[in-house]
Amino acid sequence: MNVYYLENTNRDFNDIYLCYCGLEQCKPSHSFGPAIRPNYLIHYVLSGQGYYYVGSKKYTIKKNQGFLICPNVITFYQADEKDPWQYLWIGIDGNKVNLYLKSAGLDRDNLIFNYDKDDSLKEYIIEILKHHTQSSSNAFKIQGLLNLFFSKLTENNKDINPLRKERNTNEYINKAIIFIQNNYHNPIKVSDIAKFLCLNRSYLTSIFQNNLNMSPQKFLMEFRIIKAAELLYNTDLPISNIAFSCGYSDPLAFSKAFKKIKGVSPRKYRATKQEHMEKYLLD
Repeated sequence: MNVYYLENTNRDFNDIYLCYCGLEQCKPSHSFGPAIRPNYLIHYVLSGQGYYYVGSKKYTIKKNQGFLICPNVITFYQADEKDPWQYLWIGIDGNKVNLYLKSAGLDRDNLIFNYDKDDSLKEYIIEILKHHTQSSSNAFKIQGLLNLFFSKLTENNKDINPLRKERNTNEYINKAIIFIQNNYHNPIKVSDIAKFLCLNRSYLTSIFQNNLNMSPQKFLMEFRIIKAAELLYNTDLPISNIAFSCGYSDPLAFSKAFKKIKGVSPRKYRATKQEHMEKYLLD
């Protein structure tokens, strides 16, 4: 089984950033799971076929098709016994990752996509793998290639782009996100966001649900956990300090929220990331 893998340690791009990516030629019947992932993960099949299981649903995925794995959802996938798939994968996170996915026609209710125009998706991943060393130049290169990857997926989507929805709604969402970005380290609540925007809380909740497929409370929590994960990964700060730095006055409440989003405790997340980095980062 041939595997080419890169884990990206750069978390400077907030809207969306690469967590890891790779290419793999699977052996017959090779499988992964059942498992829960801490972030969104896209697989795209280059050849062969396999099977993707989510809940009670089974999808047969062939060449030029792909599937989305959502955070905190139990999934299982397996290569075909006679014609095992070769696929690329790309893990992503960020405070606007839902918007990027929706612009490509992907969400929790739409997990499968097709792309058969050219080899661009594969070429972008190969190019990312070539820029694995840590430098500012490579960080911008990887981010640019990630945007090109989504440009192709979005180009293939025939639905109305959610990024072009009604102007006032977008302005409210953008202002709410900016407010969260600037104040997540404080003990703010959804009522504070609504007050800042001069909106009724229920209306704020409805536009978040309709456009981001989540409540403002969940968005705030996920944003805080993203920031906490960055601090866990990139610093040696005590977990209690990280909790306070991300708007949690109670470290226990922080640990529960972190595990709910990431699937593991903050302590285990930090340890696993360090071990994973040492084992898989390309030379």
